[in-house]
Amino acid sequence: MAPGTTPSPRRRRTRERLRTLGFLSPWLVGFTVFFGYPLVATVYFSFMHYNQIQAPTFVGLRNWKYVLQQMPLFGPALWNTLWLVVVMVALRVAFGIGIGLLVTKVKTGAGFFRTAFYLPYLAPPVAATVAFVFLLNPGTGPVDEALSAVGIDAPNWFNDPDWAKPSLVLLSLWGIGDLMVIFMAALLDVPKEQYEAAELDGAGALARFRYVTWPSITPIVMFAVVTGVVQTMQYYTQALVAGKLASGVSIGPGTVIQPGYPDHSTLTVPQLVYSLGFQNFNTGAACVLSLVLFALAMAVTSLLMRRSTGLLTAED
Repeated sequence: MAPGTTPSPRRRRTRERLRTLGFLSPWLVGFTVFFGYPLVATVYFSFMHYNQIQAPTFVGLRNWKYVLQQMPLFGPALWNTLWLVVVMVALRVAFGIGIGLLVTKVKTGAGFFRTAFYLPYLAPPVAATVAFVFLLNPGTGPVDEALSAVGIDAPNWFNDPDWAKPSLVLLSLWGIGDLMVIFMAALLDVPKEQYEAAELDGAGALARFRYVTWPSITPIVMFAVVTGVVQTMQYYTQALVAGKLASGVSIGPGTVIQPGYPDHSTLTVPQLVYSLGFQNFNTGAACVLSLVLFALAMAVTSLLMRRSTGLLTAED
């Protein structure tokens, strides 16, 4: 192009597209390497028999039929995962809002309470689970001793199939500090003028929360619910460590322990994926489970993101 001449509209559009593509290239590379390629590979291996040693061979829908119709542990693992998603996410959000409200209203010692509630979240998942299993150890744990001192018969916690999942929920509520900080920021951002106007209109505490606080923090609640669902769908470490410790089996080199103690009550789909893929070398079935989990996470997230659920309004 000669100096001083104006580029044609087509050439300007091409330059703008190339410039935009250049700015997007880091994200596109990351998306392709860490999401796109693994997803395509998972779909590919779900139709293959592959033991990670020999070359994969095409088996059609055999892996899908095995997982959905013949695998005995698929039903319990899926039920446990969905149970944890519903109960754990709901209680974590409720407790996060409640503790956030409590800390924002405290006039003396607010810094101490913030630190006390946030410190458990900083503990590594394995260390926190080990400590929690020790605290809830039947008969000898400090929690059981405290309950016995006041005449309450404590349950067997992680050794009881009926109490294992609620014990995991208690563990998650112990580390509620992340949501507490998020909701504290949202609550402090609510305009005080709206509270003052509601008080002048005679609104009580519940009415102020319903008509002033809740509409203001709804986007943050939505964020907490969606991220909580995604994280709980991947729930693995705490359930596995708690089951191994509660079972009393010594863990050493070469020891293979089936997850889900007691009676598969803490078995989750991610644990089943790891057991199939890396312990039994059944990569095809593990990929099928991964795709089922991905589809469920996408379906639940899409349902939550719909405005008709009530979590989002037209203004959000």
